[in-house]
Amino acid sequence: MQNTIRAAALAAALLPAAGAVAQSLPPVALERWGSFHVGGREVVVTGQPVREVLFSPGGVPARVDPNGTYLMGGMYAQYMIPANPRGQAPMLLWHGGGLTGVTWETTPDGREGWQHFFLRRGWPIYVSDAVERGRAGWTQIPEQTGGQALTLTVDNPFERFRIGAGPGSYLRQQVLPGNQFPADRESYLNFVRQVVPRFTTTDALALDAYLALLDRVGPSVVVAHSQAGLFGWRAAQERPDKVRALVLVEPATIGDPAKVAALRNIPVLMIYGDYIAQDARWPAIRANGVRFAEAVRAAGGSVDVVDLPERGIRGNSHMIMMDRNSDEVAGLVQEWLAARGLWR
Repeated sequence: MQNTIRAAALAAALLPAAGAVAQSLPPVALERWGSFHVGGREVVVTGQPVREVLFSPGGVPARVDPNGTYLMGGMYAQYMIPANPRGQAPMLLWHGGGLTGVTWETTPDGREGWQHFFLRRGWPIYVSDAVERGRAGWTQIPEQTGGQALTLTVDNPFERFRIGAGPGSYLRQQVLPGNQFPADRESYLNFVRQVVPRFTTTDALALDAYLALLDRVGPSVVVAHSQAGLFGWRAAQERPDKVRALVLVEPATIGDPAKVAALRNIPVLMIYGDYIAQDARWPAIRANGVRFAEAVRAAGGSVDVVDLPERGIRGNSHMIMMDRNSDEVAGLVQEWLAARGLWR
């Protein structure tokens, strides 16, 4: 039985934090709203010592045997299905490195994120937490993860994500001229609170989980940010029948050069923000992406590369979906998808 959930019911769950930007927006009606986990594999651990663990102060110690079978590499996904869908396929929102699906939800300064933007336009939305992130669960089995998790200092995203004006800019509180990221202290720290540990050695596990997600949901529009650009490209190459379109927001890397032909029937949009030319890393990252796009075109595919400043959309950091002009960029994506017959 279908249940319609009105925005009056959503409001309590989606209220922004104190001090956040207030918005007066019309109600949203949902047919369904839920979540699930998908993917993963069983791993057997042996040879570890048994120990006693006190789980709670004042409790009774329990004997813990770490040997046995574990399930690792699963992924979490939350879905919101509009009552009157207009998107011709579900939209999957895939986050970048060291982050979770929160990327797409409420912005650090309390505005609705891209999850809401596209939901309001009738897209069925699936927001996921990738392997080893957020609600996807966690494991520290070295033989499986292949390395140690990395975490970020408070100043790292400010200086690396093209928010601040280079090294030392966080201490100076110096943002790039015209930067659109909500970089006031309260909003920025709200963003840093979203940052989670990440591995650089679990790409294969993550890709397997994304493929399992596509297999479960079916043909979809994939919107991927930063690190997830790799998974967007590779998932489209491995499941070309399951990706209706691929939107890559500042992809950090490319797909498999040996499989570019698999992308020939998948329209691709690549979006890059501002301040790239003066950055230490992003000119090379963008150049690699453009070369890969050219290889896809040479194989018969269609790739549109959009540099936002050339469209008159200026001041975007690496976190485009959180910037103050995020709705303007989402509108560009919406128009591109509609022009390809994916929205009615």
